[in-house]
Amino acid sequence: MEFKGAMGGLYRVTEWISRIAGSNILWALCSAPFLFFGVLKMIMLGTGAGGANEQITLNWAMGILAPFTVFPASAALFTVVRKWVMGNTDVGTFRTFFQGYKENYVKSMLGGVIYTLMFVVMYVDVTVYMTQMPNFRIVGILMLVLMILLSVSMFNFFSIVVHYQMGFKQVMTNSILLTIARPIRVFSTLIAAAVLVYIGLRYPALYFICIPTLIAMAAFFNFYATYNKLQLQVEKKKLKEQEEAEAAALNNRNEYDDDDDDDDDDDDYEDEIDEKDTKRI
Repeated sequence: MEFKGAMGGLYRVTEWISRIAGSNILWALCSAPFLFFGVLKMIMLGTGAGGANEQITLNWAMGILAPFTVFPASAALFTVVRKWVMGNTDVGTFRTFFQGYKENYVKSMLGGVIYTLMFVVMYVDVTVYMTQMPNFRIVGILMLVLMILLSVSMFNFFSIVVHYQMGFKQVMTNSILLTIARPIRVFSTLIAAAVLVYIGLRYPALYFICIPTLIAMAAFFNFYATYNKLQLQVEKKKLKEQEEAEAAALNNRNEYDDDDDDDDDDDDYEDEIDEKDTKRI
């Protein structure tokens, strides 16, 4: 049954709220082990409970769990939002989510291992250079910028995993290259993610309702816009190459016709000479 007017608008709003909340809850459930230690870490930081050793232990637990929980769950979430951004909004959220979870688990898990290692190395470098080596603080700032770019490339990683059928090496390479090649999209993704994270900090309950899903939607929207632009450029390049090939074939044909005309002229000239010789005889 289709509603019209204000009732129809209210129905569509509630429908989207249920879709976003449902996919977000599925993501949170699949990421529950990681989120448990993350929430525990935030509580300890907020209350001042625990010491440095406890914080390090929590960091290790989160680092170990992330590739096996958050990354596959995020790939599944991007599978869902990909359908929405591309206009297919009637798909079943539950079925699409776990289908994407199953199909992309290995790639997302391997990517999670690599990204986690890089984040750990950069985090240690930032901490050391910013706190213990003030003379090299500029290096710490540079590493912080690289961490931010790495975060955006991670969004591109999930988008490529769910949108293309590529090998793992190609996925990693293209996610980094796409981040470097499209700085405007990188900036817009960062702004959208930063605004949503800020809202989530003001209202923490939104993290379990909509924030991760909205970040994924913004990230895939930017990726899909870049993808369409690249596809348009490829099509224009192919069309140009086809036109150039047709022009070259036409030129070759004209040159061949000109050669035939020259041969015909030579034949006519020889016929005229034969006629003159015949008359003399």
